[in-house]
Amino acid sequence: MSSIDWFVLIFTITVIVIYGIWKSRGTKTIDTFLLADRKFNGWFVGFSVMATQASAITFLSAPGQGFTDGLRFVQFYFGLPLAMIAICIWFIPVYKSLHVFTAYEYLEQRFNRRMRLLTAALFLFQRALSTGVTIYAPALVLSTILGTDIVATTIVTGCLVILYTVYGGTKAVSHTQMLQMAIIFAGLFLAAILIIQQLPAEIGFVQALQIAGKMQKLNAIDLSFDLNNRYNLWSGIIGGFFLQLSYFGTDQSQVGRYLTGSSANQSRLGLIMNGFLKIPMQFLILLIGVLVYVCYIFYTPPMFFNQQVLEQSKQNQPLAFEQMQHVFDSNQLLQKHTALLLVQNLKQNDAAAIANQTHTMQQLESNKIAIRDSVKTLIKQNNKQADTNDSNYIFLGFVINYLPKGIIGLLVAIIFLSAMGATASGLNALTSTCIVDFYKPVVANASAGHYLKASRWVTFIWGVFCIITAMYASRLGNLIEAVNIMGSLFYGTILGIFCVAIFCKVVGSVAVFYAAIIAEILVVISWWYDVMAFLWLNVLGCLCVVCLALFIQWILNFLTKQEKVI
Repeated sequence: MSSIDWFVLIFTITVIVIYGIWKSRGTKTIDTFLLADRKFNGWFVGFSVMATQASAITFLSAPGQGFTDGLRFVQFYFGLPLAMIAICIWFIPVYKSLHVFTAYEYLEQRFNRRMRLLTAALFLFQRALSTGVTIYAPALVLSTILGTDIVATTIVTGCLVILYTVYGGTKAVSHTQMLQMAIIFAGLFLAAILIIQQLPAEIGFVQALQIAGKMQKLNAIDLSFDLNNRYNLWSGIIGGFFLQLSYFGTDQSQVGRYLTGSSANQSRLGLIMNGFLKIPMQFLILLIGVLVYVCYIFYTPPMFFNQQVLEQSKQNQPLAFEQMQHVFDSNQLLQKHTALLLVQNLKQNDAAAIANQTHTMQQLESNKIAIRDSVKTLIKQNNKQADTNDSNYIFLGFVINYLPKGIIGLLVAIIFLSAMGATASGLNALTSTCIVDFYKPVVANASAGHYLKASRWVTFIWGVFCIITAMYASRLGNLIEAVNIMGSLFYGTILGIFCVAIFCKVVGSVAVFYAAIIAEILVVISWWYDVMAFLWLNVLGCLCVVCLALFIQWILNFLTKQEKVI
């Protein structure tokens, strides 16, 4: 990056951190550290919820998802508005009326302490893994830009977030997230405009969309019903609904955000705001990836977007890579020429020529994909440990190579800001759960200062654990998919527990405990043997817990009646 970009990056991050520390000064109690004294309005809550969900992974991996797979991923969020409405109706009144710090406190009152600890443990495990991935994402940015070791940059990036979170807690996180989201939205619109400007003079926004449509990149809706299809309308509405309901309704990283609302209505306002803004935001991010795809039709893209891995492999077999590069470049020239002809034919509305050029474009794209697959195979032959999933590098590489100075620094800052917000929220949620659900019941009647000090130490310990987890995140492929898959392994079971607690008053603690254990085993087995796409695991887990709990409770009631008869 240029010196201007470094100035923009460092200045933006410094302002955010100083602002957060300044706004969180005077934190003396655990209520302030964990829930910011529950004083925020709905708009504040809404932006905080959005910033927590929009991690660096969103801005690194989602454009890559749009580049490789088009707009289909947006269906993942179609169940979100419905989930927000359900949480506003059933979950928020429970949490607010009980004045809880964490979602899992309610389960002890409804069932017993064992049920509370089991659910909290499931949350801690999956949230720690996911937070590790959110730390890895900005480290990936820095290591790519500087060419430094990913391990060293992961540690440095993680330590920065730990320092920020240990001091400020939820109050610092929430205040900075408001400013972060303003910068993020502005940066996204600016990035979209600048990418369009990179297109040839005869290619405007409309023509770019026409080309993308002919290449099957704008097929946002898939009506087919297939349990093995990750992204279609039904998996998005049904599976996405269960995932989002569990994430926002039972995951402390989100529950902790809207519990900061000054009232139940303010918390509801924040969630409804998130429900209706998230889909357009995600659509824009995916569309940016599609526009990058169109740009790379006119500018030769790398054969493999992770340049460090590619250069290492080239040293071992330079002639083989040189030959593939020659074929790749020739194919690229033909695709560019065909795309320009396609645009002319579209303007002339020549149906026969359009069909012919579209077929040629798609064939050339297939050739390009085949060459890239050959490159990945060769990379694996040279280094079996190499990561051949390069989708996380697509957007970043385009930004660095084609966007103006200063804008690069701003977009990299956005990635860091989103990482800081999401990681800080994750660490804060891990701390809240550990202190409130595990520590305070054991160490009771301690001073406010003692709990605050313990919270900061726990935040530090979780931060170190998440940094260690981040070391292995490179093996997970596309990061945005990896995070959602990890969540889907646990969210269904956790949601099922809460559904039983809220809606099935006849079920006791014993039945739901064993139902949750069995359901989680079934979910893991289904994922391991690839029985269904990951979104459906949320439905499976939830329904298994509810149905098994009702069945086990019926058996227990039956046995109890038999004992009384005897």
